[in-house]
Amino acid sequence: QVQLVESGGGLVQAGGSLRLSCAASGRTFSSYAMGWFRQAPGKEREFVAAISWSGGITYYADSVKGRFTISRDNAKNTVYLQMNSLKPVDTAVYYCAASGGINEPVVVVTMTRGECDYWGQGTQVTVSS
Repeated sequence: QVQLVESGGGLVQAGGSLRLSCAASGRTFSSYAMGWFRQAPGKEREFVAAISWSGGITYYADSVKGRFTISRDNAKNTVYLQMNSLKPVDTAVYYCAASGGINEPVVVVTMTRGECDYWGQGTQVTVSS
């Protein structure tokens, strides 16, 4: 079992930055690919970014590419999402997710479809114009 707790959300002006953190419980964090998703009011949850268990593979949604960076610290059981040049359309509840599997590329691709094993409770990000 893996429990995920997100933090770092808040209110920021357009053009600003935030860094989200997701702390995972359990001793097998380093064997899971990790990802971030978001859900805006009235919209479906969408994929944002993913990182393989080794950190060697990262993948981003086109809407955040070049602005967001996902990273992980396996020693701290934590995954991060650095968000720069934020826009009002980035306003959403951001969720952390974890997926197990040996084949890194396959697991990451599967995550982009929202097929994840564990989910956090979410953290609100609001970007004002």
